[in-house]
Amino acid sequence: MLDLLITNAALPDGRTNMSVAVQGGRITAIEPGLSAPAHETVDAGGYLLSPPFVDPHFHMDATLSYGLPRVNESGTLLEGIALWGELKPLLTAEALIARALTYCDWAVAKGLLAIRSHVDTSDPSLLAVDALLEVKKQVAPYIDLQLVAFPQDGVLRTQGGVDNLKRALDKGVDVVGGIPHFERTAEQGAASVKLLCEIAAERSLLVDMHCDETDDPLSRHIETLAFEAQRLGLQGRVNGSHCTSMHSMDNYYVSKLLPLIAESGVSVIANPLINITLQGRHDTYPKRRGMTRVPELMAAGVNVAFGHDCVMDPWYGLGSGDMLEVAHMGLHVAQMTSQKGIRQCFDAVTTNAAAVMHLQGYGLEVGCDASFVLLQARDTIEAIRLRANRLKVWKQGKLLAETAEVMASLNVANRPTKTAFFKVN
Repeated sequence: MLDLLITNAALPDGRTNMSVAVQGGRITAIEPGLSAPAHETVDAGGYLLSPPFVDPHFHMDATLSYGLPRVNESGTLLEGIALWGELKPLLTAEALIARALTYCDWAVAKGLLAIRSHVDTSDPSLLAVDALLEVKKQVAPYIDLQLVAFPQDGVLRTQGGVDNLKRALDKGVDVVGGIPHFERTAEQGAASVKLLCEIAAERSLLVDMHCDETDDPLSRHIETLAFEAQRLGLQGRVNGSHCTSMHSMDNYYVSKLLPLIAESGVSVIANPLINITLQGRHDTYPKRRGMTRVPELMAAGVNVAFGHDCVMDPWYGLGSGDMLEVAHMGLHVAQMTSQKGIRQCFDAVTTNAAAVMHLQGYGLEVGCDASFVLLQARDTIEAIRLRANRLKVWKQGKLLAETAEVMASLNVANRPTKTAFFKVN
């Protein structure tokens, strides 16, 4: 007797009328038209069954703090950092935990079950670190929360920055972070990349650095990050987040840079909602798009994922934890409007993001965790177009959230000819 059997499901790879069998929290079979006794059988009605959404870049310590102590009026990255500096002395562990747990509830309702969150280590009290470690413990039954030790004010620029970061790792933070473009000089930024990668290598940890989050085409720390990943044997364990300077770089230099990133096994996370908002603020017209070269990186063989980055915090006053909104913005900004491009954007918030986080048991294959989301869409393209309703969300076979079906999407192809929207002469 199976624990759960989902029938008549469409899968992201295009297969339809598929059945997914679940036993003991894992997928035991994926077959077309499978029929078997189960404690619960769910007819997917031809809708899309996807692995859960994954956000590989977020700032949970700041989330839902919008308006505290004031609003970012310029909308710039630097005012956001300054505003976060004003907010930090006002933070309490209780309030930070409450906001983070609220956001995690939002995430589950949206089918978002894995999040990598950067947590600021610049404050020697490590208040935010301790708070998010507590959140990680509380949400473990339903969200895989991975924490990055992130020296927001610069690990070398901040007095005691290296010691603070190491203490955060000692407490149980999972990933080594950095922000080389915010150090005092380009040379100091490069030195921070080398130092932080060496710390990760010594501790056998992953690396995820805010890299070149600027419009300056001469900010090239992603090059150093790729070099250090190869030098230290960290291939496949290093990620560069943002990399927005690449949108302003000379094409010849990028033609050298892309193979270097691919050879090093460094992945890249773009944050479409935030990159398009914060970057290009000093431009008049034409304004730069502000996002890294997503299709070009993918074509070079680099694993590229999309992150949400911010929700209602000093940098961004919008957001709801919806990774389909992130994918929707990503395909527009990157002009990935082909059928292949749209599907790649769906992968950027699911399988690609899971690979960045090194999630174990993720996916729709026999033996994987029975964690998935049933979307009110027939395929991945329709899911992004509609920002599809999440009908059901499961974690290891247990139902976490469900939403009533809304009016079905219009299938123009099956409409009678006499009711066509337009006439072609």
